[in-house]
Amino acid sequence: MTSLSVEMLAADAVEPITSAGNAQLGIAVLAGIAVIVLLITKFKLHAFLALTIGSLALGSFAGAAPAKTIASFTTGLGSTVAGVGVLIALGAILGKLLADSGGADQIVDTILAKASGRAMPWAMVLIASIIGLPLFFEVGIVLLIPVVLLVAKRGNYSLMRIGIPALAGLSVMHGLIPPHPGPLVAIDALGANLGVTLALGVLVAIPTVIIAGPVFSRYAARWVDIKAPEKMIPQRPSEDLERRPSFGATLATILLPVVLMLAKALVDIVVDNPENHVQRVTDVIGSPLIALLAAVIVGMFTLGRAAGFSKGRLSTTVEKSLAPIAGVLLIVGAGGGFKQTLIDAGVGHMILDFSKDWSIPALLLGWLIAVAIRLATGSATVATISAAGLVAPLAADMSTSHAALLVLAVGAGSLFFSHVNDAGFWLVKEYFGMSVGQTVKTWSVMETIISVVSLGFILLLSLIL
Repeated sequence: MTSLSVEMLAADAVEPITSAGNAQLGIAVLAGIAVIVLLITKFKLHAFLALTIGSLALGSFAGAAPAKTIASFTTGLGSTVAGVGVLIALGAILGKLLADSGGADQIVDTILAKASGRAMPWAMVLIASIIGLPLFFEVGIVLLIPVVLLVAKRGNYSLMRIGIPALAGLSVMHGLIPPHPGPLVAIDALGANLGVTLALGVLVAIPTVIIAGPVFSRYAARWVDIKAPEKMIPQRPSEDLERRPSFGATLATILLPVVLMLAKALVDIVVDNPENHVQRVTDVIGSPLIALLAAVIVGMFTLGRAAGFSKGRLSTTVEKSLAPIAGVLLIVGAGGGFKQTLIDAGVGHMILDFSKDWSIPALLLGWLIAVAIRLATGSATVATISAAGLVAPLAADMSTSHAALLVLAVGAGSLFFSHVNDAGFWLVKEYFGMSVGQTVKTWSVMETIISVVSLGFILLLSLIL
């Protein structure tokens, strides 16, 4: 789900690293995924090594030159770590500042006091949806994880009961609502109206996120009944703090990157002139890297200094925040490497070749193509762009509302069944301390519910509008 990798936006134009036929390539994809799953589940190999070996196996089965396979894997790993990795690191620093200063406790205490028991999953899905509106999925994850884990631990909730609603809120925003990159590119490719797409997207998103979040979390919590993993919860220092940041200051620090990125999105829509001075400024301060970096720097004062931290104590806090995420970075990076190997092998082209002769309604066709590319490549953004490009001619004679619904259908398909070739799968698995099987039963099923339920509402709207 790594929408931050800019080069993915043109992935369907990449020259394949192999000239293998579609049949051989299809077998190679299945074999590569099977190797990864087998190495992790049967032989208990670390996911980073399993993904690396699985990528090399995929290239070999597809008949690609070893040097090209290695180049694809390292390119994907590097771009994923460059984009997502820096955000994870900044998120970890902010999370540690929140924990050590008592700011996270302040937020959690307030949430637990205002919304307890049955209301908690609904509170989490609302918080995640608001935060996820302007944010990339990965940024939303690193901002929300400390709160999710602490709420689950302090309130003695099943992690899935709290985590699934938060993930659902972020994922629905990512796939259906502009200004996220996938929907924006699809709007441009299909010539849809941004305002109409946004309005219909919100209309589809509300019931979808309720079903995939609070409702599904009941079942997910029964299937995978786990507590928040201690190693991923930022640990508070043993000594008691004389004071801790106020709720307002803590909330403002967490929401700072949300505000900066939302400002960028709004200016991009309203001004829409790359030469405009205001837009150039917001493009910089609203980029994920700068927005999160600003939150970390501000947090050193609003959280660290407010709790009485010295300069040395702040430095120690930052240093201790990075060690626990080393494994997460490597696994997520390797997931990006496997995804890039799939894309460079020509899997996107293979799916498009198969889909040329499908004679089905445009909305369903857009969804199915996006589903196929998503399953094969693991990238929601690549699936959205490729599918939108293929069905673009069908949008020429559509009404404004139906063109917008086609954008949403493609976006819905791009979220279908995240699995081992998606860096987002490994991000969720590691943060929540789950096995591959547990991640499939919770995260992957949740993504599928979002995709199918949103398609149902899109088709329903197509009959009404």
